[in-house]
Amino acid sequence: MDISLDLLFNAIISGLLLGGFYAAMSLGISISFGMLDIVNIAHPVFIMLGAYVAWWLNEHFGLDPIFSALLMSPFFFLIGLSIYRIYYDRFEKNAGGDSLRGLAFFFGILFILEMLLLLLFGVDYRNVNTVYTDATINLGFVNLPYRLLIPCLLSIGLLLLIRQFFKSTYFGRAVSAVAQDPLALQLMGVNPVKIKGYAFGLSILIAGFSGAMLIIIQSVQPAAGRDYIGLVFAVCVLGGMGNLMGTLFAAMILGVAESMTATFAGPSWSPAVSFGLLLLTLAFRPQGIFGK
Repeated sequence: MDISLDLLFNAIISGLLLGGFYAAMSLGISISFGMLDIVNIAHPVFIMLGAYVAWWLNEHFGLDPIFSALLMSPFFFLIGLSIYRIYYDRFEKNAGGDSLRGLAFFFGILFILEMLLLLLFGVDYRNVNTVYTDATINLGFVNLPYRLLIPCLLSIGLLLLIRQFFKSTYFGRAVSAVAQDPLALQLMGVNPVKIKGYAFGLSILIAGFSGAMLIIIQSVQPAAGRDYIGLVFAVCVLGGMGNLMGTLFAAMILGVAESMTATFAGPSWSPAVSFGLLLLTLAFRPQGIFGK
């Protein structure tokens, strides 16, 4: 097959830009699953919720999705905090921290929120219009669409900010330790339940932010969240559980792989890339590429 060099370079660039966005989309799972050992299978539906909130604010008030992401962040944090409280009281508290016992709880949240979005907004695809939606930077034969570039840069910036926050604050170090030895934290006077609640709230906040970025990139409909379940867990496992820089690099790898697949084999094959990489990682390197 004769492959155009221009097409190849644009596929790689598009994949890297998409991968930067995937990093933010998977960051919440890296926190909840990788650090807190909470298998939040409903994470993608909170991304959809963030996308629809951003769309609604754009449709009715003309707000840019970037501003909407900042505006709705405290509400998503409170939603996450409340959900963790219920999860802890009903499952974690009496189950000795067995995360799999609460899996059905998150499946229930996934389907309930998806049905609510269907009832409120229907099955039609929704998108937003901004001044940069159709704008593109042309660098010779390489095109950088703003609808991919802006979410990519903001997503990478958010990931680096969260990583620095975790490295340089007492709270961040407590989050890293809470899943490993909650008893030791209690002996140090730290409430592990409160730490996990705040961290889980942060993961849902990031999901809402990712949704606002997603609505810039593409149109959405309520069931679209299911397409990202394999992706976010694949990035988390591929990058190494709880390794935030690993999450970024794994997302880049997955983004390029999906873009190349969609370009040269067809878009219908690209969803299989996430599950394929996840299975290969679990089979040959369960700790992930960047895991220890």
